[in-house]
Amino acid sequence: MIDFGFDKIALIGAVALIVIGPEKLPRVARTIGHLVGKAQRYVADVKSEVNRSIELDELKKMRTQFETAAKDVENTVRTEVNDAKDAFEKDWASTTAGLTDSSGSYSEPLMTPAPSYSHPKKNWRLKRGATPQWYKQRTGIRTKALSGAARVARFRPPGMKAR
Repeated sequence: MIDFGFDKIALIGAVALIVIGPEKLPRVARTIGHLVGKAQRYVADVKSEVNRSIELDELKKMRTQFETAAKDVENTVRTEVNDAKDAFEKDWASTTAGLTDSSGSYSEPLMTPAPSYSHPKKNWRLKRGATPQWYKQRTGIRTKALSGAARVARFRPPGMKAR
């Protein structure tokens, strides 16, 4: 880039003062300043665009690397699972080879079948307190909610009558 020292800038300023004149020099300097600012903004925009494209290329490379690594892991896991499955089937076949009769069915079951699952039939919507019912009855804790009229009737003073 062009190297402007203080002496070169002073020389350019003196030549501009003589050529342009003292009346027009501030307006010309302001215009040149605006143009230099626009040029700097343009250069900064170009730099940022180049940096973005470089980062985008790096991200694409990283994505392809991650995709290939994920595919390699998937392939190794799949081969290991298939090898284990084949080994299990081979061991199972060798274990159950002598248990079949001439018809091809098992003569005796190896074990009893597992019981089928049954839901515990708990109703999660019902909220049950941790305090036992017998304790609530013995200590006089209310177990049922009272309506407003029943509450008024229960706590009405003895001398007052309902209207």
